[in-house]
Parts: sequence; C-alpha cells; structure tokens
Amino acid sequence: MFWSDDRDKKPEFVVPDEVVDLAYQIKCPTLPIDHAYALSTVILQALPWLADEEQAGIHLVHGASSGHGWTRPEDPTTEMLHLSRRTRLRLRLPKRRLDDACELTGRTLDIDGHSMEVGKSSVHLLSAISTLFARYIITREAIDEGQFLEQVAGELGSQGIPCRKMLCGMPHTHSFPDGPVFTRSLMVAELEPEQSVRLQQQGLGAGRKTGYGLFIPHKGIRPVKEEDNG
Repeated sequence: MFWSDDRDKKPEFVVPDEVVDLAYQIKCPTLPIDHAYALSTVILQALPWLADEEQAGIHLVHGASSGHGWTRPEDPTTEMLHLSRRTRLRLRLPKRRLDDACELTGRTLDIDGHSMEVGKSSVHLLSAISTLFARYIITREAIDEGQFLEQVAGELGSQGIPCRKMLCGMPHTHSFPDGPVFTRSLMVAELEPEQSVRLQQQGLGAGRKTGYGLFIPHKGIRPVKEEDNG
C-alpha cells in the first residue's frame, strides 16, 4: 500500500525580509519615561529620510522599570528609566534603508538632556509568532476599553486580519508641544504567521515615527494579563 499526505501539508511559512528591525547598542544610563517626542525629534533630525518611509518606525526605549510596557510609574513626567547595557535602540525599517540607517552609528544624541551614544547595529527579522503586543496605540481620551477594542477590530479587519483574541491595557498620556497624546497598550493573539508579519509591517493607527502602533512578539496573552493585575 502507498499512502501520501503531502497534499494536506501547508508549505512552511518563510518570514520575508522586506521590513526588519535594526537594533543599535547604546550607552545611555537614563531616559525620561515620557520620551516619545524628544526621541522622535532627534532621530528624524539625524535621519531626515525616515519621515517619508511609510513602513518605518521608531521604537520607544524600555528598561526594567517600565514594567515591560504594560504598566507605567505613577508620574512619567518626573520618573526615569534606568537602562542597562543590554538595552537597545530599535528602528523598524524597509530593508533597502539599512545602509542609510547605519549613519546613526557613532553619533551621540541629546534626548531631552540625556546623552545617548549610539553603537553598532544588528538586523532582526520580524517574527511569525501568533501573539503580538503594541505598547502604545493612539486613541481618544473619551472612549472606554470596549469602544477602543471595537475600533481596533475594525482597523484590523481593514487589513484582512480577523480578531480572535485581544486584550488592552490601561490608558497612558504622553506630552507633546501641541497637546497630550492618549494611548493604550494592546495584545492581539491567535494570528496566523502571515497575519502576524503583516501587522508588524503595517502597524496600527498613526504615530509610527513617535513609537506608536508598532507591534513586537510576545510569549502569550495570559502572562500579560497577570502583569496588568500585578
């Protein structure tokens, strides 16, 4: 007897490299917790072409005291992030811009009075993991959790990504010269590999150049819920 199940097997998904994360080593002992505007301004001054790259983004910097991005200290305007040598500055970039982004290496950036020495960089592919986490999705102050998730479901649907499981965190306020920006953290689970990569490539909502709408892989939805309740 001959038996073959090859027709039932899906081809192994290969993560594309059109969009990647570039992680720089940095020497920066402290940063303000609320550093979105300051970091974005300095990076865009150093790499002005970044502003016109639709799929590019600037990840905010996070240290151990930031609670993995799910919880924040009571007063982000006065408390500081204390960064270790393992902390990285990360940019999400089209692959064709990697050489241009290397211009940042060797520079010393002034982030709201805090010195950041930028070292060598390494390239990281996006992940095909089924659970993704965005620390900050721009929202409106007036809407509640249910309204926020309904809005997110609609935006994901427009990308062809079905909503199976989502979990959002507490709202956060960020200071900008034109007024405050309101955000929530968001977990999206049970994504197919292609959907996961697409969501990382496209992001969600506005503000990619200020650290908003960018997704990263996460170990699962239950540990994050436990962190939020801790």
